[in-house]
Formats: sequence, C-alpha cells, structure tokens
Amino acid sequence: MTTIETEQPTDPVPKGWRRRRSEFGDHVARTVGALQARVLSAVPQPEAVSALARLRRGIGRTPGFDVTLERYLHVPEPLLGHRPADDAEAADTEHAVHDSVTLYALHQQARRERMHVDGRGLGQALADLVRRSGGPDGVRRRFAALGTASTYQESIYHLRSLVTMLREHQIPIDYGLLADDLWTLRRPGGPAKVQAIWGREFFRSRPSTDVDAPAPETAEEN
Repeated sequence: MTTIETEQPTDPVPKGWRRRRSEFGDHVARTVGALQARVLSAVPQPEAVSALARLRRGIGRTPGFDVTLERYLHVPEPLLGHRPADDAEAADTEHAVHDSVTLYALHQQARRERMHVDGRGLGQALADLVRRSGGPDGVRRRFAALGTASTYQESIYHLRSLVTMLREHQIPIDYGLLADDLWTLRRPGGPAKVQAIWGREFFRSRPSTDVDAPAPETAEEN
C-alpha cells in the first residue's frame, strides 16, 4: 500500500477562519491534492514528478500550451463558465486553473512537505511569511505590489515571486482558494474584491505582538 505524507503545516488554520471554496475551487483542490499525493508518496510516481516539472515550465504561458497536461489543467464543461466569443481564446476559468496549478508546481518543487493544504488563504500565508522571513519589509513590498497590480498578468508575475518565498519557508496555501481568487480577479470589479480578501486575511493573521500597544489613558480629573 502506498504511504502518503501526512505532515501538517506548522501554523494550523484557526477555527472559524476557513473561507469556503466554490465548486470550481473544489475541483482545483481535488486536482492538486491528487497530484500532491502521488508526488509525495513513499515512492514518488514518475509520471507525477514529470508532470510537476512540465507544469512549472507553463507559468506565465497560455492555457493549452501542453496537451499532455490535460488531466491537470482541464475544466469540466459545467464549471467552464462564460466563454469568449472567439473559441481560440481561453475562458477565465481556464486561465485560473492554469495559473493556480502551475504555481502549485513551483511551490512544491524540491519540497517533501505538503504545499497545498485546505483552508489556508494567500493573505494568511503571507502573514506567516512576514513573521518567519529575515526580510519582512521585502515581503510587504511584494505584497503591496501584488495589491496594486494593474493587470492580471502583472498579478501572476508578483504571485510567482511570493510563491517562491513561501516555498523557501515551507509555508503552504490552499490552491483551490487561489484558483477562486484568480477567477474573480479576471472578472469585472474582481481585483478590488480579491485584494480586500487578501488584505483581511493578512491583518487578521497578525499576532498581537505585531500591533502597537495603545498609549495608557490618563485618568480624567473629576
């Protein structure tokens, strides 16, 4: 019987903080989870290891770049959503699957810990990164750049840099949630909504020691 790595992340997701994934996000989480299990088995499965390497080469490329990766990047018809008028163009869901799964491949590279875990949003992971990193200001700058990105492509560029840092510090995220976020990011009004979600996750994850203590109040004279 194949043995699967079951190591839990260092910082578990607090109760009540889990964001719910959409059906689309659940699909991506199942896809990534199955790939992760095969890569992290006691005897890693060669096809899965090869797929992980090929997926990494797809970061920033157009969906459909490698038909041999269809099992990892396919979007089922009921989840495809709005289709562009030109069938040659990828749907928003296809971009979101492509970018989330290829970023997972980068995140998992050379790691034996699980880099995909349920319920861990990007903002929470980046708050953990600030605490663990030797250069927290650099993390904050990159996060700020992600929050002010003017195009979807620019967002993926900054995410790639942040995911590399998360990998170095062994901090996982939920790639189903990230897929939901990327899908929303591509829709009208989506960037402001997603940036607000990531910001709330980040600030809610800060320990009390990160918050400046209020100055003591002076008793009022009667």
